[in-house]
Amino acid sequence: MNKRIIFLLFLLVSFSLFAQEDFYHRLSDASLSLTEQDVTYDPAYFSIEYPNGDVPSDKGVCTDVVIRAYRKLGIDLQKEVHEDMRTNFGVYPKNWGLSKTDKNIDHRRVPNLMTFFSRFGKVKSIAKNAEDYLPGDIVCWNLGGGLTHIGLVVDKKSEDQQRHLIVHNIGGGQVLADCLFDYRIIGHYRYNK
Repeated sequence: MNKRIIFLLFLLVSFSLFAQEDFYHRLSDASLSLTEQDVTYDPAYFSIEYPNGDVPSDKGVCTDVVIRAYRKLGIDLQKEVHEDMRTNFGVYPKNWGLSKTDKNIDHRRVPNLMTFFSRFGKVKSIAKNAEDYLPGDIVCWNLGGGLTHIGLVVDKKSEDQQRHLIVHNIGGGQVLADCLFDYRIIGHYRYNK
């Protein structure tokens, strides 16, 4: 009887781990598919639908890469972030002088996503070892001058095979780049709802 229970627990844990890894590989694939779209970097404020709203498909910033990749897997970060901010506004940054949530923009701000992923995802170490950054990981950087940036680690390697590549939008559209250590990393997360 005990062997049977142990075996069933082993199967359950194994299946759960496989499903998690499969999710992150699908997130990597979703991120890579975004690089096929022609997108112009545009940080303008847009009024968008709620839930599941998006800026025009030919426009976007770094956060839109993350939002769109997760949306391809059925996760609406606009809704998730908005709902958490509505009930826990005090734990989110006050960088923009707002006194209430704004469903059009809150999820499109890197510090808000960092707070959300810290609350609901797995916070991973900020390491200098490239092997610690796996496909499906979310990485945030400080670009200096108060500017932050975000991107997704994907299942493609740098030319020298030393690092996974990043899908991000830092001004040239949704692109695949070898930029993991180009800026100071300030956040490293893994998130699956």
